[in-house]
Amino acid sequence: MSDLRLEKFAQIVVDYSTCVQPGDRVAITATTTAEPLVRALYEQVLERGGYPHVLLDLSGEDESFFAHAADSQLDYVSVLKQMAYEQFDVLVKIRSEVNTRALSNVPAERLARRQKAQARLTEAQMRRGAQGALRWLSTLYPTSAYAMEAEMGVQEYQNFFFRACHADEGTPDPVAYWQAIESEQARIVQRFEGHDCVQLRGPNVDLALSIQGRTFVNASGKYNLPDGEIYTGPVEESLQGWVRYTYPAIYQGRVVEGIELTFDKGCVVRASARKNEDLLLRMLESDPGARYVGEFAIGTNFEIDRFTHTILLDEKIGGSFHMALGAGYPETGSRNKSVIHWDMICDMRQDAEIALDGEVVYRDGKFVF
Repeated sequence: MSDLRLEKFAQIVVDYSTCVQPGDRVAITATTTAEPLVRALYEQVLERGGYPHVLLDLSGEDESFFAHAADSQLDYVSVLKQMAYEQFDVLVKIRSEVNTRALSNVPAERLARRQKAQARLTEAQMRRGAQGALRWLSTLYPTSAYAMEAEMGVQEYQNFFFRACHADEGTPDPVAYWQAIESEQARIVQRFEGHDCVQLRGPNVDLALSIQGRTFVNASGKYNLPDGEIYTGPVEESLQGWVRYTYPAIYQGRVVEGIELTFDKGCVVRASARKNEDLLLRMLESDPGARYVGEFAIGTNFEIDRFTHTILLDEKIGGSFHMALGAGYPETGSRNKSVIHWDMICDMRQDAEIALDGEVVYRDGKFVF
């Protein structure tokens, strides 16, 4: 992995995504595997006058945690992370797993219990992010584990990842690139503003939902890297119809395939899956909000042209839409609250369309206005 790509990546994070200013307290969370990227970020934060705080986990720490933690430890939340989420100006979260399936055999009830405890961090991130008090970013470090999930060689995956982030050698000015994406997607967001009914039709979906009074977010490198989507929180009780997700949904390392959901007045009233249906049904019972949708989004990053088993990338696939069961983002107007936020993706590149109040604005994976 070239130092140039890491430097470009860090530049996007520091100068564009989080706009680090002198005096900012910056938390960087990662595992020890991501040390080269953490170092690049640490140095650039210092150069901008910020105060970097590195919160490193051991490589494979989650596996050890669930193997040995008592119930009281499942319920415990790090006071250092609470401080970062509740008080810091900037939060950079770097996923850097060495085994993406390490938690596959952890009982679902232990995963759910831990998720419930960690929900206070997610709530603080969403709340303070909506208030403008916390500038946060979620990203990853391209490990061999992610390469294996994507069925690529390590170098091939690194090239794919940095190209999707436009931190590659072919992007002379990565900050300018994301600024241009922000402008282009602003045009798309403007087209959706002021409308009510969104209808999705295709071989895997026949669904209607309302976006009346809701705000679309232009996801162009501010909260995720790689990025490329527009999203909102649909009116909670408005979803009517069904969707069959064409890609697997992954939760804490467990893969759920062939998910099909039927909605009535916003609520999931019927759910099935070909694989790990028990996990799907258990997560739907997490709390009342788990059966409602907190996010509706359309992916726009055509550099991400294949499924990689990593949601940070897969939800941005150009020509797809995704919805998240559970917690919504307050800045979109979503009122849905839950301990889960579980994204599920559906391909729209063949014989599919999206209409706004009856007018087709998207056909076979591309906007048509």
